[in-house]
Amino acid sequence: MIFESLSEKLQETFKRLKGHGKLTVDDVDEAMRDVKMALLEADVNFKVVKDFVKKVKERAVGQDVLETLTPAQAVIKIVNEELTALMGGSLSRLNMASKPPTIIMMVGLQGAGKTTSSGKLGLMLKKQGKRPLLVAADIYRPAAVKQLQVLGEKLKLPVFSMPPGTDAVTIAKNSVEYSVGHLNDVIIIDTAGRLAIDEKLMQELRDIKTAVSPHEILLTVDAMTGQEAVNVASAFNDALALTGTVLTKLDGDARGGAALSIKAVTDCPIKFVGLGEKLEPLTPFYPDRMAGRILGMGDVLTLVEKAQANFDLAEAQKLEKKLKKDEFTLDDFLNQMQQVKKLGSLDQILSLIPGMGGLKKKLDDANIDLDGKEMRQIEAIIKSMTPQERADITIINGSRRKRIAAGSGTKVQDVNKLLKQFGEMKKMMKKMKKGMKGKGGFPGLPGNFKLPF
Repeated sequence: MIFESLSEKLQETFKRLKGHGKLTVDDVDEAMRDVKMALLEADVNFKVVKDFVKKVKERAVGQDVLETLTPAQAVIKIVNEELTALMGGSLSRLNMASKPPTIIMMVGLQGAGKTTSSGKLGLMLKKQGKRPLLVAADIYRPAAVKQLQVLGEKLKLPVFSMPPGTDAVTIAKNSVEYSVGHLNDVIIIDTAGRLAIDEKLMQELRDIKTAVSPHEILLTVDAMTGQEAVNVASAFNDALALTGTVLTKLDGDARGGAALSIKAVTDCPIKFVGLGEKLEPLTPFYPDRMAGRILGMGDVLTLVEKAQANFDLAEAQKLEKKLKKDEFTLDDFLNQMQQVKKLGSLDQILSLIPGMGGLKKKLDDANIDLDGKEMRQIEAIIKSMTPQERADITIINGSRRKRIAAGSGTKVQDVNKLLKQFGEMKKMMKKMKKGMKGKGGFPGLPGNFKLPF
């Protein structure tokens, strides 16, 4: 995951700082040296690192910090605030036109994920009740138009294109006229990219900008490219006056320096982030939440939002009734497990929970899979059972266990392990059910709390 190495190093630095009790200027100096090295290794721009460390140090060596009862926590708070400010301070929203359509130009280098991001942005806006139109204005890359059309079909979004040979400026201008007649209130123009920045590309983009006067010009940047992403952002910003960036592949094995450098170098906010190749909506970028995750403070708000967006309320109510009647089956277990999977990998979920960074490391050290292998195995075992077996595990004898193991590509021991765990979980639920009577929820938890399994 992005920032994993940076996060571990910063948390280790602050752990040592906490062990000092009352801090001295030397303690702060040593901690700031470690912070500086961690940021540079994460591929953050050198000038950005220098300014960041200077600001933190100036605030951290103030008497009000060194003389507090918990000076280490005060330093961490300062680092958190400065990290948040470095990435933009607060959520930066889309500029929507007072009179539709809102025109959004998507720009960037080839391979950054611009076309996919255009589709994901369209999906996000569609979920918000908008009627987006995707525009295929990349006339150079082979099959670029077809790629956007296939994407539009999958996402059930309309795509505007014109016959081969039509220039990009004409396509962009005509899409605006088309949108008015088809009640599209947002136009997302997927422009051409290049393998490197060149004047021909920039001139075409400037011509499109002049022709349609976009309300947003969003640069798509691949987080995996590290420091080069900042150079790309600077070049595009100089030529087009960007209004924001979309950082893609944020769940990849990247050092993350781009996210910490782009806003500081270009003064252009990161508005959205994209995770992987799955066709899911773009995620708004919250600087404060990202800072919290980097420093191991978690991101509970994002976790709650993910749960609200992915959990089916009707299914949750059905499950509650089944729990009360002691009718919870392996089918229900599988259904709940699939809902949890919608939140992302366990790796991602743990990163959002405060204080779970250490647990995640311990699980990694113990070679416990966090990327879903064990969950996929459980799914395969349950799907290899008959409906009767899933409804009543007591009928699963030795021969049935062998058949289930063979059908799921697992061992009999794996089947036995799952059945034992499920049996123990049901016993636990029975005990919890007794505690629920008259309380409207699980003991010690809010009344509307639903267990995600």
